[in-house]
Amino acid sequence: MNYIAVVGFAAGTLCTLAYLPQALHSFRTKSVRDISLAMLISLNLGLLLWVAYGFLIHSLPLILPNAVTFLLAFPLLVMKLRFNAATNDGLISESQKAVEAGY
Repeated sequence: MNYIAVVGFAAGTLCTLAYLPQALHSFRTKSVRDISLAMLISLNLGLLLWVAYGFLIHSLPLILPNAVTFLLAFPLLVMKLRFNAATNDGLISESQKAVEAGY
């Protein structure tokens, strides 16, 4: 393996490791409340594009770390979408109850 690939793998590994504590914390607490939906959407799309780009230029140092990070980030996006929908449903229900109660 040449030094260019080593630099690429090192960069990808460090970026993935930087994201790992947030992902583990969110999985443990089952909370993505403080994570921006826009950030999760752009992160996941960006990761998919990096993986696609890696395939197009045949670069394993781009493909592997970004694919691993995507596997960590995508479930957080799913959790955010699911919990946002549940929260919004709850807010609508509370609003309807308040209207019906005359508030």
